[in-house]
Order: sequence, then C-alpha cells, then structure tokens
Amino acid sequence: YIHATAPAVQQAKTWRDTQPQDVALMNTIASQPTAVWFGEWNVNVAGDVRGIVERGNASNTLPVLVAYNIPHRNCGQYSAGGAENAEKYIQWMQSFARGIGSYPAVVILEPDALAEIDCLTEMEVQERYALLNEAVSILAALPYADVYIDAGNPKWIPVAEMAPRLQLANLDKANGFALNVSNFFTDEENIAYGSKLSRRLEGKHFVIDTSRNGNGPEKNGEWCNPPDRALGRTPATTTDHPLLDAYLWIKMPGESDGPCNGGPDAGEWWPEYALELAGNAGS
Repeated sequence: YIHATAPAVQQAKTWRDTQPQDVALMNTIASQPTAVWFGEWNVNVAGDVRGIVERGNASNTLPVLVAYNIPHRNCGQYSAGGAENAEKYIQWMQSFARGIGSYPAVVILEPDALAEIDCLTEMEVQERYALLNEAVSILAALPYADVYIDAGNPKWIPVAEMAPRLQLANLDKANGFALNVSNFFTDEENIAYGSKLSRRLEGKHFVIDTSRNGNGPEKNGEWCNPPDRALGRTPATTTDHPLLDAYLWIKMPGESDGPCNGGPDAGEWWPEYALELAGNAGS
C-alpha cells in the first residue's frame, strides 16, 4: 500500500517543476510501500485507520499500520508521548482496531515498547505488559489483521532477555515479532538475531524493517540520523527464509530520528536526508 499523502510522494510532486533532477531520486522512495504510523496526534484514530484500510482494499494492496501510542513512550526522549494513562490507551487501541474492522492489514505494535522497558518503574513495567497483552488480544480478534510485536534490534536487548519479554507481551496470540524498526542493521544481522529468538519462542515468525539498512549501521553505533546510510532492500513478502514473513519499510526514509546531526524534531520530514539515503543506495 502506497499512501498518497506520504511525505516522499508529496515531495516528488512539489519538486516536479522546480527540482526535476531530484525527483527521480525521491521517486525511489515515493514508489515503495511504506507503513503508516498512528499515535496521539490522530484526533479520530478509528476514522483515520478506516480511511487507509479502505483505500488499501480498493487498490488490492495490503496496508502496514504502526500503533505507536503506549504510555511513557520512548522514555521521555526524542519521540516522547503516548496515551495519558492505561485506560485511555485501551480506548485508543479499541478505536484503532475498530478502524481496521474486517479489512486486511498488518500491524506493527509499539516500536521500542519492550526494548525500552528498563527505564520504567516496577509498577510501570507491570502496566506495560498488561497493556501490550490487551492490545494483542484486541487486534488478534480481528479476522484479517496480522500482528507483529516490536522486538528492537540485534544489538539492543540480548535474545535471552527479549524472548521472555515477548512472551509476557502475549506473543502467543500474535503472528510474530518485528525487528530493526527505524534502525540500520543489515538483513543478515536481523535474520540471525530473529532466528535465535524464534528458537526460544516455538518457531514464531518475524518481519524486518529494511527502509534504511542498505549500508548497515554506522560504525560507532550512531542511531539518530547517522550520515552515509542508504535505502535497503525494497519491501517484499518473498524472503527465501522460512521464518521471515516480509521485508518492510516501516520507518519512512527521510523522516528525522530527532534533533541530532542537523535533523529536525523526531518524525518531521527532512527531504535532504531522504535524498542522501536514495543517492547512496544507487552508489
């Protein structure tokens, strides 16, 4: 599913007459299916989600939706925010699911929520597991929604720690887990990590965000708008690996990770970075 108002799509249209030399590069992003993110900024999340899944159905394409509204999100860092409390989160998730209804969709559930759990108090940790459990149950009850719980990246949380976290988050009812969301680790690194996780989780499958991993991670581990990165493998559901369900572009290439390395605030569109990612992919 290609969202008609995605920033790369809009940028390519804007530059068509004024910067024709950049349009071809921007179109390497605009032409690919990317996930649509939902959070506290959606005033009517049910209606916004319904609009996406209806357009996906009409175009015979499969939308990838990211639910990103967990309380205490991102430990108060660049992407801080989320629902005000547990009750409002469950209400929001019910609305999110109501928007999907009986339409097909893939849901990536709460990037970083399990990997960043160490920043929470003991009471907040218990609440987070309870909320993720309920969210998975709500989404799993939908007839045609596939749910993948975010599990961080290969260098963040060791397999021996992430596996029980996923189990406590109700992985049994989900389709699997998601790796490398908004990060840069190679396909090979993610497949190795995901395969080890899967062995501890009764063979659960996974998906990988390949939107910006074409050059792998920055050598010093910089994760926030690192320079010299590149677009990765284009989205595909044919993977030649029995545990890997799809390569996806979950992070929109060109959206900032935060106010670092010259970038704007987290989630804001940064066309210059998008062009760099696209240009490096062709080099």
